[in-house]
Amino acid sequence: MDYILPIIMLLFGVFLGASGVWLLLRAMINAAYEKGRGESAAVSAALAEKVIGREETIEELRARLKEEEISSSDLQRQVLALNSKAAELKQMLASEQEQAREKLALLDEAKQKLADAFKALAAEALRSSNTSFLELAKTQLEKFQESAKGDLAKRQTAIDELVKPVKESLGKVDAKLVEIEKSRIEAYSGLTEQVKSLWETQKELRGETANLVRALRRPQVRGRWGEIQLRRVVEMAGMLEHCDFIEQQSIDTDNGRLRPDMVVHLPGHRTIAVDSKAPLEAYLEAIEAPDDETRAAKLREHARQVRNHISILGKKSYAEQLDRSPDFVVLFLPGEVFYLAALEHDPGLLEAGIKDKVLITAPTSLIALLRAAAYGWREEQLAENAQKISELGQDLYKRLATLGGHLSSIGNALDRCVKNYNEAVGSLERYVLPGARRFKELGAGTGAEIVELQPIDNVPRMLQAPELVEQDEADEPRASLPSE
Repeated sequence: MDYILPIIMLLFGVFLGASGVWLLLRAMINAAYEKGRGESAAVSAALAEKVIGREETIEELRARLKEEEISSSDLQRQVLALNSKAAELKQMLASEQEQAREKLALLDEAKQKLADAFKALAAEALRSSNTSFLELAKTQLEKFQESAKGDLAKRQTAIDELVKPVKESLGKVDAKLVEIEKSRIEAYSGLTEQVKSLWETQKELRGETANLVRALRRPQVRGRWGEIQLRRVVEMAGMLEHCDFIEQQSIDTDNGRLRPDMVVHLPGHRTIAVDSKAPLEAYLEAIEAPDDETRAAKLREHARQVRNHISILGKKSYAEQLDRSPDFVVLFLPGEVFYLAALEHDPGLLEAGIKDKVLITAPTSLIALLRAAAYGWREEQLAENAQKISELGQDLYKRLATLGGHLSSIGNALDRCVKNYNEAVGSLERYVLPGARRFKELGAGTGAEIVELQPIDNVPRMLQAPELVEQDEADEPRASLPSE
C-alpha cells in the first residue's frame, strides 16, 4: 500500500504536465493560425492585384498584336500593288525589247540590202569610183548603226530608271515583312510567357481562395471578417466624420439581450440597427462542390438560411428597443455574391424582408444608405449653422439699432451746443464788445485786437435710416442745455 500513493502522485503530475503542454500547444496553434490568416489575406489581395495587372498586360499585348496584324495586312496590300506594277513594267520592258529586236532585225535586213546594193553598184561602178563609193557606204552604215545603238541604250536606261524604284520598294517591303514576322514571333513568345505566368498565378489564387474558404468556415473568423467588411463600407461611405457608430452594443429586453453589430446614429437623435451575422456556411460549401448539381443544392440551402435569418431578425424587434428608430432593421451581407446567389435561388427574399421589416443590403446598397444618412447629417449641420447665423444677425441688428440711438443723441447734443454757441456769440457782440471797445477809445486798451467771433452755420447731419430713427424715438428724451 505504501507504493500506491507515489504512483498516484506521479500519475497526477503527468496529467497536470500534459494538460499544461496541451494548453500551451493550443495557444501556439491559435496564434499561428491568426498569423497565417492575416498573411493569407495579404497574399490574396496581392495576388488579386497581380492578376489584374497581368490581365491588363495581356490586353495591351493583344491590342499591339492586332495593330501589327492590321499593319501587316496593309503592307501585304502594298506588296500586291507593287507586284502588279512590277508586272506591268516587266511587260513594258518585254514589249520594248521586242520592239528593239524588231528594229535590229530591220537593221540587219537593211544592212543586207545595202550590202547587196553596194555589191551591185560596185560591179557597175567598179571601174570609175570603186574606192570612194565603198568609203561613203561604210561611213553611212556606221552612222546608221551608231544611231540605232544609241536609241536602244536610251530605251534600256529609261526602263531601268522606271524599274529601280519598284525594285527598291520591293526590297523595303521584304525587309519590313521580315521585321514584322520577327516582332510577331517575339510578341507570341511574350504572350505565351504571360499566359503561363497568369495560369500559375490563378493556380496560386485558387489555392489561397481555398485557404480563405476553410478559414471562413469558423464562426469567429467569419464574424470578424463581416465586421471588417462593415467597417470598410462605413469608411467608403464617409460616415466616420459625420456619424457616431457604436459596434457590438448590447440591448437588454424582456426577451433577453439583443446585440446588433452596429448602431448608426441619424440626425434628430434617430438610430438604425445593423446586423451582419448572416449565415454563409452553405455558400462556402457550394464553392467547393464537386459538380453542378451539388452546387445548386447548396445554393438553395444558402437561400433558405438567409430567409430563416430574416425571420429571426424580424422577431428581435430592434426598432422597438432603440430610441426613435425607423420601423426596420438592416441585414448586411458582406459581399454582393452572397446576396445575388440567395436572390437567384429565392426571388421572394426581398418581399419576405419587407414583410418582416428587414432591409437586405450588400456593400453597394449599404454605401448608398449610409451616404443618404451622411447627407442628412450635412443638412442638419446646415440647419444649425443657419440658426446660428440668424441669431448673430438679430444680435447685430439690435446692436446697430442701439448704436443709431447713441449717434442720434450725439447729433442732438451737437445741435444744442452749436445753438448755445451762436447765442453766446450774439450776446457777446451785442452787449459785451461795445463796452470793451469804449475802453480802447479812452486809452485804456492793451494794443491787442479783440478777435471777431463768427457764428457756426453748419449743423450735424440727421439720421435718415428708419431703423435708427425708430430706435432714437424709442429712447428717452435727453435734457437740453439752458440757453440765454
